Amino acid sequence: MTVMNTNSPKQQGVRLLVRSLRKSYNGVEVLKGIDFEVNAGEIFVIMGPSGSGKSVLLRQLIGLEEPDNGEVLIEGQPIQSPDIPSRYRVAMVFQSGALLTSMTVGENVGFYLSEHHLKTPGEIADIVARDLEQVGLKGTENKMPDELSGGMRKRVAIARALAVEPQLILYDEPTSELDPVSAVSIAEEIVKLNDQIHATSLVVSHDRDLAFGIAHRIAVLEEGRIIAIGTPGEIKRNPDSRVQQFVNASIIQQLAASAHLQTPFSVPGRPL
Repeated sequence: MTVMNTNSPKQQGVRLLVRSLRKSYNGVEVLKGIDFEVNAGEIFVIMGPSGSGKSVLLRQLIGLEEPDNGEVLIEGQPIQSPDIPSRYRVAMVFQSGALLTSMTVGENVGFYLSEHHLKTPGEIADIVARDLEQVGLKGTENKMPDELSGGMRKRVAIARALAVEPQLILYDEPTSELDPVSAVSIAEEIVKLNDQIHATSLVVSHDRDLAFGIAHRIAVLEEGRIIAIGTPGEIKRNPDSRVQQFVNASIIQQLAASAHLQTPFSVPGRPL
């Protein structure tokens, strides 16, 4: 997967700063002092293996939970500040898509605008049509979510995020449960939208292909700590053995090593 935008990102998003973030549950520390900065207009990917703390970190970043220590700042303001919703537009694309199955695609995309009476029905219809076309789903307003493929549902979720004209978009495992072709399509969509709307994009994922394909910079999360930050090239060259183990992990190699196989392409009990 290689859909990297080689141009410098235009600075029209918002700056995100995370400082000394810690979070524990029942005395078990999950986040152990997280520090990183996301530049305005950047695609920043946080990647790491399962259990590294990605989901917990994301809950702090979107303000669903308060950290035990540290802070999350948007343009210098705490994410928990009551002024944030009125001053900065933040959108979230959930891992499952989180579409309301009783609503049409169009109703899902326009839900926030209609629920908060931010636009007239005619204006909402125009915004829905515009944003669905932007993600390649023109004319799907009247379809129901269960009529769509997994990749199409992810696109609807992205269109719903676009409806609020976000300055910061957070993506939670955007390629999970997708086939490789659909995953590439979603990756291309993230890059295209970054070019078009210039929002800051923060992507949380364990998908290495996605990270190296779209990111301006990558942070590697391991056991609740950021162990490396850099461009895709810098991460690939990082000498830390923990980084290299994650970046270069291969199922075939792991099976071969654990079973002491003569060849990495043969598994005991299975014919070649």
